[in-house]
Amino acid sequence: MLEALLAIFSVTTISSVLSASAPLIFASLGETLNERVGVINLSVEGTMMLGAMVGFAAAQTSDSVIVGFLAAMVVGALMAAIVAFGSITLKRDQVAIGFVLTLMGIELSSFLGAPFVRQPGPRIGPLPIPGLVDIPVIGPLLFDHDIITYLSFALIIGMWLWFYKTQPGLKLRGTGERPEAAFARGVNVIKMRYLYTLAGGALIGFSGAAFSLHVKLGWAHRHTEGFGWIALAIVIFGGWHPLRVAFGAYLFGLLRAAATTLQPVFPAVPVQVFPLLPFPLMILTLIIFNSSALDRVLSYLPLRLRRSLAGFLRSHPPAGLGAHFEQE
Repeated sequence: MLEALLAIFSVTTISSVLSASAPLIFASLGETLNERVGVINLSVEGTMMLGAMVGFAAAQTSDSVIVGFLAAMVVGALMAAIVAFGSITLKRDQVAIGFVLTLMGIELSSFLGAPFVRQPGPRIGPLPIPGLVDIPVIGPLLFDHDIITYLSFALIIGMWLWFYKTQPGLKLRGTGERPEAAFARGVNVIKMRYLYTLAGGALIGFSGAAFSLHVKLGWAHRHTEGFGWIALAIVIFGGWHPLRVAFGAYLFGLLRAAATTLQPVFPAVPVQVFPLLPFPLMILTLIIFNSSALDRVLSYLPLRLRRSLAGFLRSHPPAGLGAHFEQE
């Protein structure tokens, strides 16, 4: 058991978690962008699956992973555009539109992707950074990956800086929190919501291609099943904050790695249990972090530490999330 725990937290395992979590990072942060501007894009599951299929098909047909990722981003932006038009312009229910789009994306990916099932195709190659990769511990952890993993690191930092260190980021957060107040200060709320909804959708589409070209190579029916819903849960778990959302994505990746490592330790447990274990554990963690149980645990800590941890762990959705806005 001790050996299994050491294996879970080894440099090799954590490095693989950082790499394998890249698609979830893009999907979760894309949805964070959507929801911070006030739009619930519930089409993440379908968009990821359709993006994975289109990304792989375009990459295989053109023999270019760049074309594959661009095609997946276009698909993601188009799905998000439907959500934006239906909810912002037509003022229909965002949840219903996103859910229908999820079902459509799943079925479309299976129908259009049939010729590409189990077909070989291009993939993202490793890109270790010379010099930096040789640094003990830090090198293998951060500098021995491919371009997609490096981009996921950059996205985490870049989105945090954009949200909290720039004027456009302040307008973005204001639009999601109090659209009326933002409009009174000269912000074009409708334009902002369209812009960031499409940008978030493009990131979600990118995440699908990252899955089929980076993590689970190739295409098969329902290739990314479940990961879109997990991305939505991670956004809530992370309290709509880029750093906490990234932490949630990596935590889920670590749970998956732990499930794989623990299977040989408990041979009597059916093999189907461990691959499914991270999903209920993630949901359980989400429930605990948003219940009174967390308050009771934090109450035993010193006041300053309690406030810091409460601020990090508590989820507070944008006040204007899902609300329609009339811009005159």
